[in-house]
Amino acid sequence: MHYYAYELAHAIVRPLRFGAEALKYSVENPFNPFSTTPINRSIAAACEVFENVTRRYGKPHFGLRETRINGVGVPVSEEIVAAKPFCNLIHFKRHFLDGAPEINDPKVLIVAPMSGHYATLLRGTVAAMLPEHEVYITDWADAREVPIFEGRFDLNSFIDYLIEFIHTLGSQTHVIAVCQPAVPALAATAIMADNDDPMQPASLTLMGGPIDTRRNPTGVNELAQAKSIGWFENNVISFVPPPHTGAMRRVYPGFMQLTGFMTMNLERHMNAHVDLFNNLVQGDCDSVKGHQDFYEEYLAVMDLTAEFYLQTVQAVFQEHLLPDGRMMHRGQRVDCSKIRNTALITIEGERDDICGLGQTEAAQLLCTNVPDDERFHYVQPGVGHYGVFNGTRWRTEIQPRLRQMIRSVERKRRVGTAVEVKPYIGGWPLTPDRPANTLLNGPAD
Repeated sequence: MHYYAYELAHAIVRPLRFGAEALKYSVENPFNPFSTTPINRSIAAACEVFENVTRRYGKPHFGLRETRINGVGVPVSEEIVAAKPFCNLIHFKRHFLDGAPEINDPKVLIVAPMSGHYATLLRGTVAAMLPEHEVYITDWADAREVPIFEGRFDLNSFIDYLIEFIHTLGSQTHVIAVCQPAVPALAATAIMADNDDPMQPASLTLMGGPIDTRRNPTGVNELAQAKSIGWFENNVISFVPPPHTGAMRRVYPGFMQLTGFMTMNLERHMNAHVDLFNNLVQGDCDSVKGHQDFYEEYLAVMDLTAEFYLQTVQAVFQEHLLPDGRMMHRGQRVDCSKIRNTALITIEGERDDICGLGQTEAAQLLCTNVPDDERFHYVQPGVGHYGVFNGTRWRTEIQPRLRQMIRSVERKRRVGTAVEVKPYIGGWPLTPDRPANTLLNGPAD
């Protein structure tokens, strides 16, 4: 019933939104002699804030039309290289000028989180990687738009998709899993290694992912532990209502996930909208644009299939199947110790309130047979969950390190020389009793 109530609320508010929009245009009309008075500016600002808060946000666009390589602008286009019912594999193709020297950049598969937001949340991640990498990304579909005859999609399906996409890209693919897909990406790599798959990734980067949520548990982890899986099924799962394409599919609605995220920092979001009102009144266009750009992305949410959501909550957050060595995929045990030919990179944020410090690093202790000179771990001081893969710190501090790690693996694979980056940046040993909150830092060059 949650979904029907949500749709009904939107239907009720729609006439109010039309009225607010009409009022805004009337008080802002340049032919209105009072349009620049403080009262009219305040009315227009209030109408715009109301419109922003109550409207439905559609899927954003990546909007990456160009990248700069060696100071030269290079056009970029999106092409779908593999299409599945629940995901498209997108390639950001760089178009070099005729006669330009061939660039053999590493292939990078960015696995976007399937946790309520669209893959466009990683726009900044893609933009930073584009100048020196051949970038692909998983563009997950909104479950409410997938017809029910397409069948189920669960955690096992997610792993299957990743293995298929890696096969599509071929050997020497570097996989970067951001947040939620850290678990299925690690599982897919382990399955491929166990099967002696010739297409095993050259490297696997896990960024802010919940490998073992018992380490430094956050509020998200504690909520998942406090409720039974039956509670989640009875309280957050709904049927998609008509006229959506996926009508009658059981889903975890994106708006419920968004509500949970916003209530975690409710005061901050309320203050942001108060600031928006003040900036609109004052005519601070740059601040208004910054606010709108952020919330255009943040408030655009997608539904998850019920089976995927419930299986993830149970396997990852409640039963900890992967770190305990009990995770199964299609009848095969996921054994991370089988990984030998894939370099492992783990990256965390010091102030991450979604995946606490040490939760991603736990992968280092599971992958016992990865060579020591192909292990890397880095904790970025001063950033939260979002800052691990987006923003200034990502562009200037994290991405240069990641680039260096990938290049070191590439060099070793090509010519067999030792890697140029010290394993485990900061020199900390791999021991179970090492404090998970220790900061690991190192030079970016």
